[in-house]
Amino acid sequence: QAIDDDCNQTGQLLAAMLDWPQGTFASRVELEDGAVRVQREVDGGLETLRLRLPAVLTADLRLNEPRYATLPNIMKAKKKPLEVIPAADLGVSGGSPRLKVLQVQEPPPRAGGEKVENVEALVEKLRQSGRI
Repeated sequence: QAIDDDCNQTGQLLAAMLDWPQGTFASRVELEDGAVRVQREVDGGLETLRLRLPAVLTADLRLNEPRYATLPNIMKAKKKPLEVIPAADLGVSGGSPRLKVLQVQEPPPRAGGEKVENVEALVEKLRQSGRI
């Protein structure tokens, strides 16, 4: 599931930032010597691309068949210990956060609705409020 609300932006933006080739909607992927062959569905049928590595690929739902977790395996997973590795142990600098929350507040309460007699009265109300 995409993190960009399924707008298909993340893969393309990442490829552009890295200046790497991209293969989007991959339904079949085959590694070759220093390259990858990507098959994707387009309006006219199938398109096959050969991209040099490194490359950014985005997956189509037909790329693989998901495995569904069974209840016994979910219960087993809950009992397994979770190993926490500090970022410094991985050679990643934590650094300071790039975002800072300045303020959090509730939105103002919505005003109640108002009934009008006819369309002319509605248009007049909208004009008075500056909506039209």
